[in-house]
Amino acid sequence: MPASSTERAAGVASYSPYAALRHLVRAQPPTVGPATSVQDTLLLLDQARADAVVVVDAARGVPLGILTLHDVVRRIAIEACDLHAPVAAVMTSGLITLPADSTAHAASVVMVRRNVHHLVLTEADGRYFNLVSQSDLYALPGGESADLVRAILAAQEVETLVALAGELRAFVAQLVAGRVSAETLCQHLSSLNDLLTMQVIELIAGRFDLPYVEWCWLVFGSEGRLEQTLATDQDNGLIFAATADDEAETLQAAFLPFARAVNEALDACGFPLCKGNIMASNPQWCLSAEQWRCAFSAWLESPQPEALLNSSIFFDFRALYGQDSLASELRSWLLARAGSYPIFLRGMVENTMNWESPLNWWKGFRYDNDKDFPHTIDLKKHGSRPFVDAARIYALARGIPETNTVERLRIAGEQGGLAAADLGAQIAAFQHIQRLRLNNQMNGGTPEASNRIDPDSLHELDRLILREALKQVQNVQRRLRRDFAPT
Repeated sequence: MPASSTERAAGVASYSPYAALRHLVRAQPPTVGPATSVQDTLLLLDQARADAVVVVDAARGVPLGILTLHDVVRRIAIEACDLHAPVAAVMTSGLITLPADSTAHAASVVMVRRNVHHLVLTEADGRYFNLVSQSDLYALPGGESADLVRAILAAQEVETLVALAGELRAFVAQLVAGRVSAETLCQHLSSLNDLLTMQVIELIAGRFDLPYVEWCWLVFGSEGRLEQTLATDQDNGLIFAATADDEAETLQAAFLPFARAVNEALDACGFPLCKGNIMASNPQWCLSAEQWRCAFSAWLESPQPEALLNSSIFFDFRALYGQDSLASELRSWLLARAGSYPIFLRGMVENTMNWESPLNWWKGFRYDNDKDFPHTIDLKKHGSRPFVDAARIYALARGIPETNTVERLRIAGEQGGLAAADLGAQIAAFQHIQRLRLNNQMNGGTPEASNRIDPDSLHELDRLILREALKQVQNVQRRLRRDFAPT
């Protein structure tokens, strides 16, 4: 199997929860046809030292079922199965599959929700690609949070989830106190938040007579990028299938009360309502697939300030619950067109260049003289956002489907021939800033102060690394200017 982008960049961790599964799984488990005998299948398992075998229709290349070592014990040894019977008689059919280009994060969430240890990966046309197991992934959400995960999945009332949301934040506080890496912190936080939100949607959906059409709950902004911190409000929307404008209007009216109930329940769980009303309960963001395409087209074709602002939120969309294909088709459509709008891309570049480094000419810290928070630096505005903006621009310009900033930077850096050491430095800088933000948020204070930090409050090493991290922002922006300079 091809090496992952993570592996190809020296100095960068060998695993990312945001990497596509296609590039993560390596070993090819054995496959057999449905007519293969149980005995021959067991011999193959033993020879391959594998924990599962996939049953594939050779003619069509599609997966039909799976047989794991657990199945061997239960169905063959205990139930005294006929070893000469075809493996199709004992395999697990009704497979849980994921597209090969799904993220490791998505696979982990599905495994937890469905209580399975293996997922079959398929190509876009349904052909078998590979098998991913829990051992291929980080233990997610982790042993210490296993009880919390089980409680979230077992919750039958929103009130229960409200209480569990408090436990979730306490668990993340433990990780922050343990100085867990920023990437692992975001992995745990995003996964737990996803599980909680999905359970909220599922409970609320059971209270409504929703239209019998394909639909999907979308998340935007930091949640779409799997980069939520502890000071994140809601950014979400809804996409549904409709064949005509009048049908879209009827379906929207049917979905809006449900979306409003979900937004209110999430607010009760500690995800504040979006001040800008970027939520699925807003008719502007509860749209048919065609209406979403029209919205994106309008922004690409008219790069006004509002369009550039919207791009920083909506262009990082991710499917959370429902028919994922609606979101993946919209992303494919968007990426096929975005690179054809150089004026829009240059507008995005100019927008992110409106950034004043919090480092002065002798590389000391410079403050923005905020009257409420003097002697502080806004780590979101002056630290993480420039990395996020640059990564988004490269993703749109080069057709990179990933939404996570680290993965976008990795892929764009490799495509652009950036030295592995320089790429590793940029990613480490972004992750250090993210960790400082999370640590600051765990220490309490007002929401307005959640991203502000006084460098003098840091110990010497963190202060030194912050200074070096902010230098990396300058490097990223120099590269943007070079790559998107008018020809």
